[in-house]
Amino acid sequence: MVKNRRSLTRPQGQRRYKRMYILAVEGAVTEIQYFNILNNENIVVHIHCLRGNHKSAPKNVLERMEKYLNINELNDNDQAWLVVDKDQWTDGQLNELFQWSQQKDNYGFALSNPKFEYWLLLHFEDGNGVSNSRQCTDKLKLHLPDYQKHINPREFTIDKIKRAIQRAKIKDNPPCSDWPRSTGTTVYRLVEQIMKC
Repeated sequence: MVKNRRSLTRPQGQRRYKRMYILAVEGAVTEIQYFNILNNENIVVHIHCLRGNHKSAPKNVLERMEKYLNINELNDNDQAWLVVDKDQWTDGQLNELFQWSQQKDNYGFALSNPKFEYWLLLHFEDGNGVSNSRQCTDKLKLHLPDYQKHINPREFTIDKIKRAIQRAKIKDNPPCSDWPRSTGTTVYRLVEQIMKC
């Protein structure tokens, strides 16, 4: 008589991260690539970007997030953030996003003025002398000559990310309560939270 053997394989479970970040971003390429850099094995978070697919108006960003949250529930430790550029959007359009972010403690709103590339620029320099989108792109191309909305993850090391956070904090002094009205970014607040996990 043959005895029943016990299986030595263990059932595969899904790893639960310490914290999940759901990001509704304005852009379809750059922001997704950037946040994927932070989505690595050294940080115990999972970052999920809701793609823009060229629907970048603030109301579209908010609609993507609300649609996601209607289907998926956030755990207590999870975060939901809206990440947009100032661009040509009005204060009224941006205020709608800001008001949404005030509804719950785990909601956030990050804005770069004039655009997300300003946050990228702070990885390389202080970002002085930028007052419009064109100047921002021109200065970024001094550091990333081939920049065309795609980024090379190797250019954004942990040390550079930490320096960008420090530079953004210096510019955001005193800290704005909603979003930067002149050149600046609050993306550092989101990135700093992710890095602390």
